[in-house]
Amino acid sequence: MRITELLTLQTIELSIAGTQKSDAIDTLVAVLDKAGKLNDSRAFKDAILKREEQSTTGIGDGIAIPHAKTSAVSAPAIAFGKSAEGVDYQSLDGKPAHLFFMIAAPEGANNTHLEALARLSSILMNEEARAELQAAASKEEILSIINSYDREEEAAEETITSDKPYLVAVTACPTGIAHTYMAADSLRAKAAELGVEIKVETNGSGGAKNILTQEEISKAAAVIVAADTKVEMDRFAGKHVLQAPVAEGIRKPKELIEKGLKQDAPVYQGSGSGSSSDNSGGRKEKTGIYKHLMNGVSNMLPFVVGGGLLIAISFLFGYNAFDPNDPSYHPIAEALMTIGGGTAFGLLVPVLAAFIAMSIADRPGFAPGMVGGLLAANADAGFLGGIIAGFLAGYLVVGIKKLLAGLPASLEGIKTILLYPLLGIAATGFLMIYVVNTPVGALNNAITGWLTGLGTGNAILLGVVLGLMMAFDMGGPVNKAAYVFGTGLLANGVFEPMAAIMAAGMVPPLGIAIATTLFKNKFTKQERDSGKTNYIMGASFITEGAIPFAAADPFRVIPSVMAGAAVTGALSMVFGIGLRAPHGGVFVVPLVEGGWPLYLLAIIIGSVVTAIVLGFLKKPVQQS
Repeated sequence: MRITELLTLQTIELSIAGTQKSDAIDTLVAVLDKAGKLNDSRAFKDAILKREEQSTTGIGDGIAIPHAKTSAVSAPAIAFGKSAEGVDYQSLDGKPAHLFFMIAAPEGANNTHLEALARLSSILMNEEARAELQAAASKEEILSIINSYDREEEAAEETITSDKPYLVAVTACPTGIAHTYMAADSLRAKAAELGVEIKVETNGSGGAKNILTQEEISKAAAVIVAADTKVEMDRFAGKHVLQAPVAEGIRKPKELIEKGLKQDAPVYQGSGSGSSSDNSGGRKEKTGIYKHLMNGVSNMLPFVVGGGLLIAISFLFGYNAFDPNDPSYHPIAEALMTIGGGTAFGLLVPVLAAFIAMSIADRPGFAPGMVGGLLAANADAGFLGGIIAGFLAGYLVVGIKKLLAGLPASLEGIKTILLYPLLGIAATGFLMIYVVNTPVGALNNAITGWLTGLGTGNAILLGVVLGLMMAFDMGGPVNKAAYVFGTGLLANGVFEPMAAIMAAGMVPPLGIAIATTLFKNKFTKQERDSGKTNYIMGASFITEGAIPFAAADPFRVIPSVMAGAAVTGALSMVFGIGLRAPHGGVFVVPLVEGGWPLYLLAIIIGSVVTAIVLGFLKKPVQQS
């Protein structure tokens, strides 16, 4: 689509009256309304002003690009305005704006419209184009200038070819229409001028383009994130990351690039998820099935944590205080149980499935995944059914996308709002009902029944295995596998394994702390000082405190912490302790089911076992 299909003679105003920002906005909104591009001019203006509140769209160099994506727009359009005197638009460079492009995009704007709007943003970064537009005397001349710079060629995917230090970047703005692409073009142009290679990912309204690979990220000198909206950041863990408003990507590309090359930025740690923070540093991000599964689990966790803690708090009023027919009934306990158990826990499986599907197929996978997950939950297929529903929905939508790829470009808009949800939800739903739910439901009930009726011997064995897994790599894939297992059982109403997992996760730092206290001659002064902080870290369920000790002496430390964690896991299972919240630390000890003193005792015994084994295996330190 040509830009001049959106910018027409009817949407050009060559003389804007007034010198205030509101004058320019009112004039251009009226132009679009008169041209029949709006179905609610007041709502559209409100959307424009809301975008201005986030950050000014006066980008400097005499240019302002007010824009909004809203249902108040009946047809995508661009309004152009000029002001000879200049308008005080609160631009980034503090100078008056003379050229205005107001972009109106409907909620269902298709990719061809969005690509045209992105090209306009790129054209405005061209100094010659701006000068010609400023000198233009007629509407026809404005359209001719835009046409002369408009290029519809498909942008080639950028690749890194140099062996010299290079940079990677991500740009994003709230609407994903204008500033996203202007910042990208500004960074690319300045990098070329400085002789620096850069790859820029744009997170625009039409989806992410030129996506950075994990290999490119891992080898880059630094990452520039010029964004005013959410960007997927965990992939940058261990890298120097410069975070700046998208406007700085437009106005200060040289400064960002030079800082990036000098690595003048903090190392991004990543948010992590699970029982302990991911300490991967610069390691390659997990991909494929593991990545999709962890995306579902991490987005499900707030529901599990919040819901589980609310359920546990309700028990403080009495174990059956939520039941109106029980003598201990309390209305607050009933409310807590309704919020936590009936609502938050009821969303676990649908949310899990939805975000797995979204990880695979992007936004079109979300609705089919959510519906598939709800069908699994209602059919007692539980956590396993939710995982299957998520992967099923995600890959079905990927297939549907490929199947519909040959449709005319004019139908691009209805794919996202009609075809993907219709076909994705239907296909996922039929397969869940007629193929998946019955056998998976039976398997889920069998597993739940087996775990609920575990004898003492099997309970000990399960506790030992979970404890060993939690302590083996302290935040790595084995640790997370145990955590995911426990989280899944929470959704099925089995709470004992999660208690064992959380208790075992506290043992490594606590055991090491005790060892540094009891066996001072076997640790350096620096290690003894670090050991003191491990008391706090272990009590707070921060396993990372054990990692430096394990890295320095893995053949003695890892077996020691595994031994203690296995003992704690086994004792927790034997004592019949249940925990509804997937988190550890002393602050959840009072909320466990089955007696918190026994739970605390299991943690203490395991920690002491670790300390004694470590003290036995370690050799005395040679004092200097």
